[in-house]
Amino acid sequence: MVSIAALGDATTRLVQGLGPADLSRVRAALDFVQEAYGERHASSGQSAFEFSLGVAVTLAVLRSDAETRIAGLLFELCLLEPLVAEKLEDRFGKEVADMVHGVHQLIRLRDLTAAQAPVGRGKNAAQQAMAQVETLRKMLLAMASDMRVVLVRLASCVTTLRYFAEQKRFDELTRNYGSEVLDLYAPLANRLGIFQLKWELEDLSFRMMEPETYKRIAKMLEEKRMLRESFVQSSIERLETELAAASIRAEVSGRPKHIYSIWKKMRGKELDFSSLYDVRAFRVIVADVKTCYTVLGVVHNIWTPIPKEFDDYISRPKPNGYQSLHTVVTAEDGRPLEVQIRTQEMHNFAEYGVAAHWRYKEEGGSNFKSQQYDEKIAWLRQLLAWKSDVVADAVAGQEDLQREWVEKLKSATLDDRIFVLTPQARVLELPQGATPIDFAYHLHSEVGHRCRGAKIDGVMVPLNTALKNGQTCEIITAKGPAGSAGPSRDWLSPGYTVSSRTRTKIRAWFHAQELAETLTHGRALVEKSLQREGKTAVNLEALAHKLGFAKVDDLFIAVGKEKFSLRHVEAALHDPADNPPPEDAAVVNKSRASSVEQGAKSGVLVVGSEGMLTMLAKCCKPAPPDPIVGFVTRGKGVSIHRASCKNFGEMASKAPERVIETDWGRADKETVYPIDIFILASDRQGLLRDISEVLAREKINVIGVNTQSSKGAARMVFTAEIGSTGQLQKALAAIGEVSGVQEARRT
Repeated sequence: MVSIAALGDATTRLVQGLGPADLSRVRAALDFVQEAYGERHASSGQSAFEFSLGVAVTLAVLRSDAETRIAGLLFELCLLEPLVAEKLEDRFGKEVADMVHGVHQLIRLRDLTAAQAPVGRGKNAAQQAMAQVETLRKMLLAMASDMRVVLVRLASCVTTLRYFAEQKRFDELTRNYGSEVLDLYAPLANRLGIFQLKWELEDLSFRMMEPETYKRIAKMLEEKRMLRESFVQSSIERLETELAAASIRAEVSGRPKHIYSIWKKMRGKELDFSSLYDVRAFRVIVADVKTCYTVLGVVHNIWTPIPKEFDDYISRPKPNGYQSLHTVVTAEDGRPLEVQIRTQEMHNFAEYGVAAHWRYKEEGGSNFKSQQYDEKIAWLRQLLAWKSDVVADAVAGQEDLQREWVEKLKSATLDDRIFVLTPQARVLELPQGATPIDFAYHLHSEVGHRCRGAKIDGVMVPLNTALKNGQTCEIITAKGPAGSAGPSRDWLSPGYTVSSRTRTKIRAWFHAQELAETLTHGRALVEKSLQREGKTAVNLEALAHKLGFAKVDDLFIAVGKEKFSLRHVEAALHDPADNPPPEDAAVVNKSRASSVEQGAKSGVLVVGSEGMLTMLAKCCKPAPPDPIVGFVTRGKGVSIHRASCKNFGEMASKAPERVIETDWGRADKETVYPIDIFILASDRQGLLRDISEVLAREKINVIGVNTQSSKGAARMVFTAEIGSTGQLQKALAAIGEVSGVQEARRT
């Protein structure tokens, strides 16, 4: 048990900084738990009372409010004796009861995920495991309706680790606990900005996981401790003398060495112990930002700075809000010395994080401080809730800033996301209000299609039940061969899903089914027409290409949707000879098989009319991403023109009702489009060869050339195949640099 002297010292620290009313409440809670715990022990083996007192004192060091300290005293008791939890609100208030319940939720999460199975294999296993740990961190914050709950959990972790270190316990239990804290809770302390806890959580966890390595680094620190401390002290005295001469008031002190960070740097940078910069270090705390930079100048005047080791975190704060100047200089003995320079406010933030801003009322409020306070709230919400647009409410200067801060902290949760577990304890991140159907499709599309029921925490529920944070969801799927099951159309009704991704997958399934039925129906119609015409031996692929379709299935679908008349099929059967348009003069190459001239899919979408036959107009030869429009022809589908085409303008003015909206869709990667390039140049020997080499270098296939020379000027028209106008613009720029070329443009 705790000695009387130790209890008195702990009690003094427990109530430090509290007003009379809060002090009385915390003392009453301490008396209550001291009697209630008795001889009981926490799960770690530590005395339950010592553990709870340690948690509460840690929270007091973080300058937390009275309710948080009381919750730290009580939550272990409510785990040991659930009946106490039922009476907690009557005795200590709803706020404390809610916090205790929140801590229990986080502990339950730990139990659920303790034996989590690996989420992947091979090279991606490590990345998947890291992603899962990150999701768990988010879930910890999301399950805490009051952010102070996370602080209580962090304090409980550091208290347990201190006990393990004191008892020198290094077994499987302590290794697993250290690993959990290092993966989950130390990063959360970092995001909260509570570096005082972060460093201790990391060092103690590392000690549990790697006791021999920890001991080795600690021994190296201890071996030269006297020499190092003597050097740092003499450096501090020298700096203090220089600062006093410059009339600068500052607090200069040695900086603690954190073994885990030393080990990370030794491993990450492959350095030996003597090469580390931050083993010899001290910190300077001044009144304002301007003085920080003045002190930096003094430091660089005394010692030679190492340029690559300077970091200005004041003008460019770290993502978690940390601010300070870091510089490394070469000391008198030729070895590095690290110096950190910051204001008192920056130091408080670095040590205590969000907790440092809970007690503005005692410091005296002002409008200026209210504005700063709102900025910190907005930052906290953005950082902890992973939101991009957060606006803090205005706070009047005379309001109770402490209570306002608490209310803001309580609302800093992931209220637009929830986190649900699979039966294997894998955590999935879903939108607020997500249902088991959303959960199933998030697991895998096939699981969603075959979903027939769901259990939440082992209980069967309707599929439109809204899931909550921390629940375990199990999906019951249909039996039978793949493809025999599918979603219900009811799932597209309001209330069954909230994720647009889920609804897209459901619609895609129905679309695929309808497409398959349409294809089967169209195939039957075409085959019946072939039988009727006595042409059952015809090559269907060749027939589809002749009719302007890239694949025979596209023909079947167009016929099945009644977008393409069988009369066109019959006409093609009776007129098998191809009637290609006359080729341009002086053709130098054949058109590629992937050219739209050879029946490749053009990738043109006719808005509101799926599957309609289209053809690119030869008058303007459009290519992506040209703005395009369609004109409905008689018997040849839709003719696609560039929006600026003069021919189209004349046709549209005569028959505006036949104009149809079109756009470029997704074509095959190899599809190319014929366009004309006009070149005006001074005629010379080798001109045609030079231009052809440019086009070949740009991988543009030339299928026709027409040239004319008159009075020393050459006019050339190249018909070429391009994938997009971007490729053409690059080629035109290169042609413009050919000697003698005066103009190069697309016609």
